[in-house]
Amino acid sequence: MIKLPACAYLLLLLLTLDSCIKKELPVPVHQSGDVTGATVSMDPTYKYQVYFSLKNNAEVGRNLKTIWDIGFETGANGYHVVLNTSKSMFARNTGKTAFTSVSYNDTAGFAANKKWDACNGEMDSTAIGDWRSDTNVYIIDRGFNELGQQQGMEKLQLLSVSSDSYTLRFAALDGTGDTTVTITKDTTYNLAFLSFSTRMQLLVEPPKNSWDIAFTQYTYVFYDEVPPVPYLVTGCLLNRYNTMAVRDTNTGFKDIVFADLGRYSFAYDLSTIGYDWKTYNGSGYTINTGYNYIIHASEGVYYKLHFIGFYNNSGLKGNPAWEYQQL
Repeated sequence: MIKLPACAYLLLLLLTLDSCIKKELPVPVHQSGDVTGATVSMDPTYKYQVYFSLKNNAEVGRNLKTIWDIGFETGANGYHVVLNTSKSMFARNTGKTAFTSVSYNDTAGFAANKKWDACNGEMDSTAIGDWRSDTNVYIIDRGFNELGQQQGMEKLQLLSVSSDSYTLRFAALDGTGDTTVTITKDTTYNLAFLSFSTRMQLLVEPPKNSWDIAFTQYTYVFYDEVPPVPYLVTGCLLNRYNTMAVRDTNTGFKDIVFADLGRYSFAYDLSTIGYDWKTYNGSGYTINTGYNYIIHASEGVYYKLHFIGFYNNSGLKGNPAWEYQQL
């Protein structure tokens, strides 16, 4: 047996340990995107709802806000029904199940008992709520068009829901236009939509994985007033599909960096960006330049965003302009 010197044993031990230790790999430096400017046109009357993809820096859809009245949750277990809050729509449960018995007489006291959808997009805070156990008839106030003209009322009875469709009945309060339809669910989209005007289902929003933010009017409720005051505002809402955001009014836009994301508490509140990034001063709108927003998009990417304008080069309002950057 050959005896090795002590130094040889030590060298052999070091080589053995070195082969067992996991090598450290270099951590790549996080690369942020460039600061990009963007704008969309809603028209000075705010008649358009506009959908925007931050990833593609592009408008991916738009529609007249008046083309739809109610939307239907599309998930297999979904049953919620939402109102088109861009028209200042409201609903009231009549407590009746006999569809033909509901008439103009049931509108007495509507204003004092009307309900609205929460602007945060919470499905358990809708005007219609969980209708499945009673199939009551609702009176729907269709709100106003972009010119402030009233759109009338309908009565609505939701009859059934399954994993792939809804069945419902609706008519004018005098019984005209009595229609029963089946609304088909498609999980490619957040919602399926119905127009009381055309009596048909229609597509409104783009596919849910193709956009991040929408510019639209919506109903905001001032709960500090007595009684609470629902008010139509113009702003920016999040995509309800896996999209979160937070507002930062303490850090400058340039100083918000990827490494600091851990200090933010993100929320699925659709109105996190909302309407108050601008202020009406009596004659026009000014931008609240200290309001910055961090958006966690559905594909897992983070963006920071701040607004820089609300008017186009011709001085017409309804043209939000902003800068944003992928973090």
